[in-house]
Amino acid sequence: DGTVVTWGRRYVGQRDDALTSGGFIAIACGCFRSVALRDDGTVVTWGRRYVGQGDDAPTSGGFVAIACGDHHSVALRDDGTVVTWGDHRRSQRDDAPTSGGFVAIACGDYHSLALRDDGT
Repeated sequence: DGTVVTWGRRYVGQRDDALTSGGFIAIACGCFRSVALRDDGTVVTWGRRYVGQGDDAPTSGGFVAIACGDHHSVALRDDGTVVTWGDHRRSQRDDAPTSGGFVAIACGDYHSLALRDDGT
């Protein structure tokens, strides 16, 4: 039914027991925070609000994928564009692509990747 279940340490809001509604299609975890993607294309964040991990998350819809690094996140829109938010102290968001044509995303601790629709 797309319900998110959380467990583990409750240090800075990593567990959000308020996520009782269903309709989620993807989840990702970073350091002390989590991101979930709803079936309507909107993004939900919870956990620690340190260096912008949740405060500057996108509020519009149209997303098809999400990924988390250590303190930053990336989301892929249905038009193939990439959106980043969160920490930028180690250049995690430098040179994020501004064009479209992407079909997949991933994050490491302090870097991100995006795969173009032509396989490059």
